[in-house]
Amino acid sequence: MALAPFHLAIPVHNLELCRNFYTNVLQLEEGRSSDHWVDYNFFGHQLVIHFKAKQTEEDVTNEVDGKAVPVPHFGVVLEWEAFKEFAELLKSKDITFIIEPYIRFEGLVGEQATMFFKDPSGNALEFKAFKDMSQLFAK
Repeated sequence: MALAPFHLAIPVHNLELCRNFYTNVLQLEEGRSSDHWVDYNFFGHQLVIHFKAKQTEEDVTNEVDGKAVPVPHFGVVLEWEAFKEFAELLKSKDITFIIEPYIRFEGLVGEQATMFFKDPSGNALEFKAFKDMSQLFAK
């Protein structure tokens, strides 16, 4: 099944700080931009950061595998080795993880590597990988 690229636009309260984060820390390719937004190639998908004045919001989490997972969050399912390489890149950039890279549901259906962190505007990101991609939607 061929995947269609998704488009996701997220609010950021400091465009330049977040532009630096997505360009230099996550090392995403920048596309079109203006003084209010920037497009990124997010692993083949289109991610757009849009300036929006900061608002106070309470953090919401749900427990998954005994860990407090932030809601909402977004990210990409990577190949197993790409996940390991990306995790090492993030560690070298001194990312503060909400949930450190680890194996979730180890030995169970849906076993996966996962990690969570936030961008400078507080948007939660999850990156994950499956050794067996057929487990992506397994019950």
